[in-house]
Amino acid sequence: MKYRYIASEINGKVAEGEIEAEGPAEVLEILAEKGLRPISIKPAKSLSFASRSLFRGSVNTSDKVFLTKYLALMLKVGTDLLKAINILIDDFDKPAVKDILLEVRRTLEKGQPFYSTFAKHKNSFSPVFVSLIRAGETSGNLEKVFEDLSVSLEKEQVLKNKIRSAMVYPLLLLAMSFVMVMFLVTFALPKISGMFQTGSFEPPLFSKVVFAVGGFLGDYMFIFFPFLVVLIGGGAFFFIKTGAGRKIFFRIVDYIPVVSGVLKKIALQRFATTLSSLMRSGLPILDAIEITSEAVGNEEIRASLMRISREGISKGLTMGDAFKRERNFPKVVSNLIAVSEKAGHVEDVLDTLANFYETEIDVSIKALVSFIEPIMLLLLGLVIGGIALAVIIPVYQLVGQF
Repeated sequence: MKYRYIASEINGKVAEGEIEAEGPAEVLEILAEKGLRPISIKPAKSLSFASRSLFRGSVNTSDKVFLTKYLALMLKVGTDLLKAINILIDDFDKPAVKDILLEVRRTLEKGQPFYSTFAKHKNSFSPVFVSLIRAGETSGNLEKVFEDLSVSLEKEQVLKNKIRSAMVYPLLLLAMSFVMVMFLVTFALPKISGMFQTGSFEPPLFSKVVFAVGGFLGDYMFIFFPFLVVLIGGGAFFFIKTGAGRKIFFRIVDYIPVVSGVLKKIALQRFATTLSSLMRSGLPILDAIEITSEAVGNEEIRASLMRISREGISKGLTMGDAFKRERNFPKVVSNLIAVSEKAGHVEDVLDTLANFYETEIDVSIKALVSFIEPIMLLLLGLVIGGIALAVIIPVYQLVGQF
């Protein structure tokens, strides 16, 4: 929470400002360290959460890549952690990141664990990120952890960029199609249907239905459009943010071969990358698997990993045998884990699997776009063709009467 203070300096001058702290007691400690005598301390008036997020921004993947790369480099050349954080505070202009770094500095100055600050910001830093830093801090190997984190975050960013780039054209096509259809249905159709209604000619049933839909949408556009936006937004929130929604989403996706294949490969790539990093950091295998389950983004694989941890390895099964019991993992993955477990290099095999699935994802995304584009064009053609027929058929029949 942010507090506004008024205090007097040693020379008698009055100073005022704002401090981020957990309570008034912490504010007093900070002021005392600065040699200030408090006159007034009260909570600062702040904008709403949405406004703060809008103006202060958020910590994105690029910020985390820079942060981890920089800290890895500074630790490598022998700079202590607190000094590295101080330099970062001066370098970062983004308010959201700067606030977290200031909080990290206060945490370190109090002798508290480095990872604890990141653990408080669950929306910005995943459990995997926090666990890796915690393990690196405990083992004294933060430099290596930061290097691994920067590599995995870069791969994650590259994957997201590939997916976004691949979906730009289909989304643009969808938006333009929606605008075109809405224009035809709400503006063109009502005028055309009005021409037939004023005359004695009776259009066919198909045309009547299309004209009626166009007239309805034209009359209630200011109700229908906001309702459609709310419906799409609510549906996206339900399917992305809620557990029940994600389960339903993946069940639906299972019936779409190309899409389900891409999402499954993305989940397996995340599984291999995350578990490898956690195991290299020295985290116990049960903890590593359960943290990995929260990072894969696939409900079926998440449930499988939880069973592997709680019903397999914790009850005496080897890692390979526990994976072989789960059908959600391809046999090649289970067999490679079983073989590498006996040889003692599971992390290396997981890295190889992650690289393999990265290549497979590239190919699958291209296939997915090739699959989506013709379907969207076909649906657009059917809609516009149906509207055109609804207009052309009665016109043709009307001309035929003369």
